[in-house]
Amino acid sequence: MAPLRFSANLSWLFPELSGFPARLRAAGSLGFEAAEIGWPYAEPPEALARAAREAGLRVLRPILSAGDREKGENGLGAVPGRQAAFREGLEQAVLYAKALDCSRIHLMAGRVPKGADRAAVRSEMEIVFLENLRHAAEVLAQENLVGLLEPINTRITDPRYFLDTPQQAAAILQKVGRPNLQLQMDLFHWQIMDGNLTGNVREFLPIVGHVQVAQVPGRGEPDSPGELNFSYLFQLLEDEGYTGFVGCEYQPRGDTAEGLSWLRSYWEMRGRPQAGQ
Repeated sequence: MAPLRFSANLSWLFPELSGFPARLRAAGSLGFEAAEIGWPYAEPPEALARAAREAGLRVLRPILSAGDREKGENGLGAVPGRQAAFREGLEQAVLYAKALDCSRIHLMAGRVPKGADRAAVRSEMEIVFLENLRHAAEVLAQENLVGLLEPINTRITDPRYFLDTPQQAAAILQKVGRPNLQLQMDLFHWQIMDGNLTGNVREFLPIVGHVQVAQVPGRGEPDSPGELNFSYLFQLLEDEGYTGFVGCEYQPRGDTAEGLSWLRSYWEMRGRPQAGQ
């Protein structure tokens, strides 16, 4: 059983630092092997790639364009009438992924249209999502890239998000049937929507391409007060043979580096040398 590897989500961590290059340097200096950037598009891809190389970090995923966020869009994959914008966003994400030598792209589903009944539009939105995912799978296959589907909870984070449970995401992946589309397991969202994390981890891990963590319900560090026992969950992932990265997608309660005591403890227990040693 190999120890888990962790990546720093720089759209969340190091809010005390301005700009992704500075956050990349900080993550590298603290011992991370990889980084995630949720919204990289404000920075030129070449500048990000250079900063990542200098920090000694792999970049795991840029996110697909979320559409017009000022108009309340949060992804476009399942949104009727926005197929052309979805494809444009996919092209941009692939451009960044290639520049950053990143192998995975998060294909965001998007929100149920404002004022619409979720049950009434579910079938139409799924048809649109399947169409867009088949197109995305073909585009990504040409570049040897993997697309990730992430259920986002609709109880706290985004009440109108279309894709909200691992069961729904797994069923859609099965209907698309493309090997380069996988599931993104964010334990924060999964606990809020469905619980049963032991059973769900064991059931869905074979189709999982990436894992993310945060405490529930406050979305803080894994060792902050909350519902989840991460010592158990990390051991579970090890026991089940997970070999990918675990993304730290949480809101630091204070200074990011000081809040990483949980990770330093994990590394110490697994016999990994600390940064600077």
